[in-house]
Amino acid sequence: MTYATQPEASHFIDGQYVEDDSGAALPVIYPATGETIANLHAATPALVDRALAAAKRAQPAWAALTGTERGRILRRAADIMRERNRELSELETKDTGKPLQETLVADATSGADALEYFGGLAATLAGEHIQLGEDFIYTRREALGVTVGIGAWNYPTQIACWKAAPALACGNTMVFKPSETTPLSALKVAEILVEAGAPPGVFNVVQGYGEVGAGLVDDDRVAKVSLTGSVPTGRKVYASAASGMKAVTMELGGKSPLVIFDDASLEDAVSAAINANFYSTGQICSNGTRVFVQDGIREAFLDRLAERLKGVAMGDPLDEATNFGPMVSARQREIVEGFISQGVAEGARLVAGGGRPEGEGYWIEPTVFADVTDGMTIAREEIFGPVMSVFGFSTEEEALERANATIYGLSAGVFTRDLARAHRFVGRLQAGSCWINTYNLTPVEAPFGGMKMSGVGRENGQVAIEHWSQLKTVYVAMGEVEAPY
Repeated sequence: MTYATQPEASHFIDGQYVEDDSGAALPVIYPATGETIANLHAATPALVDRALAAAKRAQPAWAALTGTERGRILRRAADIMRERNRELSELETKDTGKPLQETLVADATSGADALEYFGGLAATLAGEHIQLGEDFIYTRREALGVTVGIGAWNYPTQIACWKAAPALACGNTMVFKPSETTPLSALKVAEILVEAGAPPGVFNVVQGYGEVGAGLVDDDRVAKVSLTGSVPTGRKVYASAASGMKAVTMELGGKSPLVIFDDASLEDAVSAAINANFYSTGQICSNGTRVFVQDGIREAFLDRLAERLKGVAMGDPLDEATNFGPMVSARQREIVEGFISQGVAEGARLVAGGGRPEGEGYWIEPTVFADVTDGMTIAREEIFGPVMSVFGFSTEEEALERANATIYGLSAGVFTRDLARAHRFVGRLQAGSCWINTYNLTPVEAPFGGMKMSGVGRENGQVAIEHWSQLKTVYVAMGEVEAPY
């Protein structure tokens, strides 16, 4: 079985596919060739209203189910996703351009992990009992109501599940807007949830550009907004949500440091730097794009990195031998090429890549700059493409100060065999997700999110339950009520 790239309709509302071709055209482009593989339409205001109405109508009954009942549906959806991993992975590859070698292990599988994990937690949601003499207090953990998820284009299946799974586990319903660049995969998530037993209206998908997202965020029926995206988009969404006193979680951009000390395993450090810069063609928010290498091994690091980059295999993303795919769009490639040009113009040493391979599609070579200084544009701004900047440093204190000298604080990593130094160092890093002697591992059990401009709140882990529910306190008096008059 193979999923058709042209879906039955553009949107999934109240348990069924829905179309309104009066909405703006939303073509889906296969990044490997530039070919149009599907034609969708953005949601009209009427469809946005219909989706929110469906979510509001479905929410009370969904919240009234026991956590065990909701969890059973989420776990069943996880099983279905795993059974169809290849079909979902092939669709994800066509939607994003990412190599099938990656999507088979990192996309629908991680979405299934989230559904399974929060499906398991759903039955454990509980409050506490506080005894006060004869009186007592109890707390209830309750759903927020109708929630909105807004996705990014790099991990469309994963992001839909990372938001839907905890939201639904807590008894909320959701309207999800995928990125207009990668709109296909979330429709399959919605389809699978209904197949697993989710009632109509519990999880809805509407497509569209920024105005559709704005319409969702501004609506009074919405209690919570969760965004994965850029800092500029996050600022707008956060401000809009705040005007309505809506709860928010924001997983935004980064310019994350990866610090490699002289005593590190060189081979492991090079592997991590490759993963932290070139996996998903560099289109990962948590990527460690500022690679600080201590002076004693910097040239050895660059030499070994150059050797390892000979293993890059570009080609048909649906061929499992391909390990490096195209950029998601022509526009994103232009943005990355602009940063590469600035790097050269500002004096960084281009030691690998930087070019555009011949042929169709939005390909770009994995690129490495050395002799980068902290004030360069490529050192300060998020590129969101396969561009690694390598810096030198001499002391631990210097590395720490420079690593933290950024408005971002999403992620960070350190490589050293000195574990006392490793823990000391990450303890002072200003980043929400840190790794020691590895990079970019994000199991659903681990909270994920940023500090500073990189976001608000956390996704995944048990702490996510607090972001998708609200606490009610109930005081119970067992005696008479006294009054002064």
